[in-house]
Amino acid sequence: MIRSPGRLLFAAIILLVGINLRPSLASIGPLLDQIQNDTGMDDTQASLLTSVPVLLMGLCLLGTGRAQAMLGHRGGVAAGLAALVLAGLMRWLWPVIPVLLASAVIGGVGIAVVQAMMPTIIRHRAGSQAAIWMGFYSTAIMGGAALASFAAPRIALGQGWPLATGIWALPALVGAAAWWRATGTMHTTAAAKPGGALSNYPRSWLLLAFFGLGTGAYTLVLAWLPPYYTGLGLSAQDAGTLLSALTLAEVAAGIGVAVAVGRFADRRPMILLAIGALVTGLLCLCLAPLPLAGCAVLLCGLGIGALFPLGLIAAMDHGRDAAEAGRIAGFVQGGGYVLAAILPVIAGILRQHLSDLTLAWWLMAALCLVLALMAPRLRPGARLS
Repeated sequence: MIRSPGRLLFAAIILLVGINLRPSLASIGPLLDQIQNDTGMDDTQASLLTSVPVLLMGLCLLGTGRAQAMLGHRGGVAAGLAALVLAGLMRWLWPVIPVLLASAVIGGVGIAVVQAMMPTIIRHRAGSQAAIWMGFYSTAIMGGAALASFAAPRIALGQGWPLATGIWALPALVGAAAWWRATGTMHTTAAAKPGGALSNYPRSWLLLAFFGLGTGAYTLVLAWLPPYYTGLGLSAQDAGTLLSALTLAEVAAGIGVAVAVGRFADRRPMILLAIGALVTGLLCLCLAPLPLAGCAVLLCGLGIGALFPLGLIAAMDHGRDAAEAGRIAGFVQGGGYVLAAILPVIAGILRQHLSDLTLAWWLMAALCLVLALMAPRLRPGARLS
């Protein structure tokens, strides 16, 4: 349990770390047309700027035990933020296709290392309030995406897209320095004991699939919502504003989850409500994207913003202690991000061959029905075995 006065410092550090975990992804979508025009990327290649980091986030999360043992939680989070600094500088200074793809790899690894360690740190420090703090941490992640998607196209107007996609190295540097200074006396939590392989439990795969499909909606809109609307005639700034509004709705939903989740032992009603909002927003995108743009981004944002923390919280609920919850979170996020990385690539292929993304939104709406069928199995008090 966190005791005052450490509580406020811990909260500030959680927010500062979390806010740096999405700008490297969220700054790409509103500028994707410009990046493609200047570099010659096709739609499939462009999708890799989002899908490769997400894929690597997943792969690295599946094997972070060794990194935790080598670096500890303090050093691991600092190293992950340092990787984001390097990735941003690469985009800023060398805006060519090979370097852009390399920056996606480095940034994805950095995000993965941080996201592998933060749930364990939060569970260890927050105790019975871990679900609340995980909600705020997830909200900070989405807040960083909102800031980047709104600011990047406006920075690009005067300074060009390389600076607009790379300037996020600066807040990552501030975050790394603040984390290192504030956690100077932090005791590194012990790495989780190996125990039984999580892959042996069918429920582990259920949790992984649920988190992965829900996060797939997030990666899909992050990568392709702005290009979808620029294809319908909107400017890059207006398309970026729509993505920013969507992510602000995600932030609002994340705050709502953080405030309310502690009052409900059964997460399923909140999960089903989030799925309902998301599928309704996707239908707006499919059927009337311009007239219902406001409804689409609001409902999609609320749904995604609630599903992201709820999927992770529901997974961590299966842990008997902080170490086991950390293991489950790592497994679920690892495989889940690998699954989520597929959807932007599918959308890129569809856009390249059909010059339209509507089918991608229909696909995600169908996957929401799968999520709704899975949700009733996330009953309170369940364990892996």
